[in-house]
Amino acid sequence: MVDASSLRRPDLRVGWPFFLLMLFLALLWLAGGASRADVTGQVVVRAGAWAVLIWATLLGPRPSFADMRPALWFFIAIAALPLMQLVPLPPAIWQALPGRDVLATPGEPIPWRPLTMVPGATYNALASLVVPAAILILLAQMDKRARRWLPALLLGLVTASMLLGLLQFSGARFNNPFINDAAEVSGSFANRNHFALFLAIGCMLAFVWAFRVREELRWRGLLASGLILLFVLTILATGSRTGLLLGAVGIALGLMLVISRLRRRLNAAPAWVLPSIVGALVLVVAAFVAISVLADRAVGIDRLIVLDGGEDMRRQGLPTVLSMIATYFPAGSGFGGFDPVFRIHEPDSFLAITYFNRAHNDFLEIALDGGVAGMALLAAMLGWWLWASWRVWRAEPSEEVALARLGSAMLLLVLIASVPDYPARTPMVMAIIAIAATWLSQGTHRTSAALPAQA
Repeated sequence: MVDASSLRRPDLRVGWPFFLLMLFLALLWLAGGASRADVTGQVVVRAGAWAVLIWATLLGPRPSFADMRPALWFFIAIAALPLMQLVPLPPAIWQALPGRDVLATPGEPIPWRPLTMVPGATYNALASLVVPAAILILLAQMDKRARRWLPALLLGLVTASMLLGLLQFSGARFNNPFINDAAEVSGSFANRNHFALFLAIGCMLAFVWAFRVREELRWRGLLASGLILLFVLTILATGSRTGLLLGAVGIALGLMLVISRLRRRLNAAPAWVLPSIVGALVLVVAAFVAISVLADRAVGIDRLIVLDGGEDMRRQGLPTVLSMIATYFPAGSGFGGFDPVFRIHEPDSFLAITYFNRAHNDFLEIALDGGVAGMALLAAMLGWWLWASWRVWRAEPSEEVALARLGSAMLLLVLIASVPDYPARTPMVMAIIAIAATWLSQGTHRTSAALPAQA
């Protein structure tokens, strides 16, 4: 006879690519929470990424990109843009580019120069892509057994970051030598908005982890509910106004991800049970949010009422950013060079001890940096995300489809967070995007392969 308990025992044979990915993600958690080029963490995570690529090339199993081609091709296209911007151009072509006259020295011959206004910054932008490259090749080397463990691994990283954020909220102060420190609750990140995005993704991961297709462990639901509550309260503590929206959307998407599975498990129960469970979860979260507000611990809600100087500076800088886009269109100013290029156009009212490091809208910054080519690639990626999401959300439920839907939802949160900020510039979020895009690619591949059989 077969022991019934062994039927639910997880398969621990995940292979070396998964263990290497686990170590690399842990490294990103420690040192990959900042986007600035001058922080020590960039050296650490890029060295780790190159080590992963070398191991994968020389010692790893043969990667299979058959079910993740969209993610791979979009990565290649993303890498090609800054690479082309670094190619030296003849003086006649370079002079014809808009906005380049400020770089020319009167009376001296113009040498061959690249399209980008700041070559060093564009090279840094290209070098940063080694992180998602390492993630993609490890995912391509994994088998199906290993991929099933990824949601739990990511949930563990979010939980660890949440615990670190709670320590910061309690008053503990410590310096992370790998990122630029901020005097705020930001967990393993340098920016509270990026931390809030990470927690919102954790809400969805908790839902999916609790309702695995083939597992019926009841304690998962209780643990996941507690984690979601802590994630929401930590988002409130960050003071991120964008995080409030991301948290609400993350919980809503998490419920959408598991509602069909929850409905199947309650098939024999009365019809009022499912709405009662969902309503109870919402009420519990709302109650704790209300308690946090009454206890004056909801910094994010407080910041909704008061406009701080940084937010006002972003609004004042928007006309200048739009003017810069028009100035350098259609060629673009070059990826990664926003800071020095902005100083060329910076109005006198912005002169201060602080500086405007980003456009604080990644869609506008892509239009500025990449010009028409960057906008076309962005439109192509958004179009594929919409098409792929439509496919997987209409597909018959399965484990691959569940991960694809999760990947679609994770990318949606990143897109929302990119409207007022720049989370995709941090190595940790780059890895999250690579994983989510791979899940979505694999899901559409599975649904496409199933169409002839259904016909």
